[in-house]
Amino acid sequence: MLAQPRGTTRALILAPTRELAEQICAHLKDLARHTKIRVSAVYGGVGFEPQVAAFKRGDDVIVATPGRLLDHLSEGTARLDSLETLVLDEADRMLDMGFLPQVQRILKHIGSEHQTLFFSATLPPAISALVRDMLVDPVRVELAPKPKPVESLTQVLYAVGHEHKTALFLELLKDNDIYNAIVFTRTKARADRLAIALEKHGVAADKIHGDRSQAQRTRALANFKRGKFRVLVATDIAARGIDITELGHVVNFDVPAVAEDYVHRIGRTARAKAAGKAITFVAPEEEPLVRQIEFILGKRLERTLNPLFPQASIEAPKPVRVFSSRPRRRRASRW
Repeated sequence: MLAQPRGTTRALILAPTRELAEQICAHLKDLARHTKIRVSAVYGGVGFEPQVAAFKRGDDVIVATPGRLLDHLSEGTARLDSLETLVLDEADRMLDMGFLPQVQRILKHIGSEHQTLFFSATLPPAISALVRDMLVDPVRVELAPKPKPVESLTQVLYAVGHEHKTALFLELLKDNDIYNAIVFTRTKARADRLAIALEKHGVAADKIHGDRSQAQRTRALANFKRGKFRVLVATDIAARGIDITELGHVVNFDVPAVAEDYVHRIGRTARAKAAGKAITFVAPEEEPLVRQIEFILGKRLERTLNPLFPQASIEAPKPVRVFSSRPRRRRASRW
């Protein structure tokens, strides 16, 4: 891009969340600090006019979420006619059932002569088929053959019913070993309830999920990074790509429904060879999800005694013998 004239948008990076788009934009601005290359972020929840100005002046790189970019395309304020590079970050999420139609609509506004790059820590087989359909003669580069957590990460499981998870987390917080933690819940409502309960018990906490405004989400993440809050309660919008230096713990308050999301969640800690710990609360009905996680990790996760209910445990699945429902045919005698 340095050799190209300014005033034309030549690269578009699509990201699934506002936080990830903002983070990518910030990193690119740092990399391009001593050049004339301009980078802008385009996502919902903030003003429209600064983004219109970025397209109008032809910023070299646009980092966008699909929804807001489609708004600009429908309004005729986005210019992608000279695009040379299209990047899909977190490609497995971008191409799932929620984002695929939006990505396909965006592709109609981009000329055929461009390079497309997909980035993802996990690429399930179903997504690989879509990649083959959408890319021309693709080359696959793998830095790790399987999505495995780093060796400096400790992973433990606690058996606990849903109704006792908050009490267990408060009990674990009595140990100052947990100096900061991101806690992942499955729903926005559970994130709200947990954040309220933590504040009620004197634990400095904030929350981040899809129902909060962009200003609230940005402020919560920034304050957590500065150490103002001990706990950040989040849904999976914070599981992918968010870089938090020296994050000590990740707590899966709810086991993720998709095993690959577990790898993304716990990847927020133990970064840059630092030590980290991932704690997962497992209700009885969530045990099958744990077995799926152990399958993709290729190992059994450590079970830890619940300090509230020491008798509770998570047992490894016992082998099941399968019998045919059809009666076995009696072998005819040769006599």
